[in-house]
Amino acid sequence: MPQGVRHALITGSSRGIGRGIALALAAEGVNVAVHYYRNEAAAKETLGQVRARGADGLLVRADVTQPAQITEMVQKVKGEFGSLDIFVSNARPEVPEFFQPPLEITLAQWDAAFDSQAKAFLVGARAVLSLMGEGGRILAVTYAEGSRTGGLQPWVGMGSAKAALESLVRYLAVAVAKRGITVNAISPGWTDDSVLNTLPEQAQQLIRGWHERGWTPMGRLGTPEDVGNAVALFCSAKARWITGQVIYVDGGASLMNPEVPTEIQIG
Repeated sequence: MPQGVRHALITGSSRGIGRGIALALAAEGVNVAVHYYRNEAAAKETLGQVRARGADGLLVRADVTQPAQITEMVQKVKGEFGSLDIFVSNARPEVPEFFQPPLEITLAQWDAAFDSQAKAFLVGARAVLSLMGEGGRILAVTYAEGSRTGGLQPWVGMGSAKAALESLVRYLAVAVAKRGITVNAISPGWTDDSVLNTLPEQAQQLIRGWHERGWTPMGRLGTPEDVGNAVALFCSAKARWITGQVIYVDGGASLMNPEVPTEIQIG
């Protein structure tokens, strides 16, 4: 990895998983460009916590469904940091903007999902590459379970977009491998203080109970800190030989068999 202070741009880092990633990297001395779109107050809080951990950073605002705004955001980061070592594509629209089943989803909702994921990742990755040298790290936050299943029907737009995102990770990984830059996807399971907390209370309790009773073998939901620590691990020099992979960060939930009751699987 490059010597001296490292710099990161994390989209959607004003709260939730993005904030967890920002704070984990800040704890390792990485300066962070905290991205937000609507919630400036939350972004300022994240930046304050970044600074409390001894790092520094700045706020950047952009609608990641608009390619021109992504490019402008990267130019602002270039002006402040000069170079970039880490890019994490994490932002997505709020649930109502895409959450409809396949027979009802509008093309505008479908586009909101795809524009915020595969397209935003492609535009962002290509823009930051001019700022990266050997040892650069590019990561995308996915939800691999949602990208390969079909039961949660209203997730069709985002699930399809995440599937495209994961495919793009592999293609980009090959494209930049000779530059010593890695590209990977991080796939959290259900995580507290994230999209889960926007669901109706009854749905939240059902999901929490299901995972605590055994769907997650470790017996709890993940936290933004858990995901942030995984990202920090893959941003380290020791991860330089890992690229083009989807890394599950879910306490083992993805290992469970949906056809068998959890009581039988784990006893």
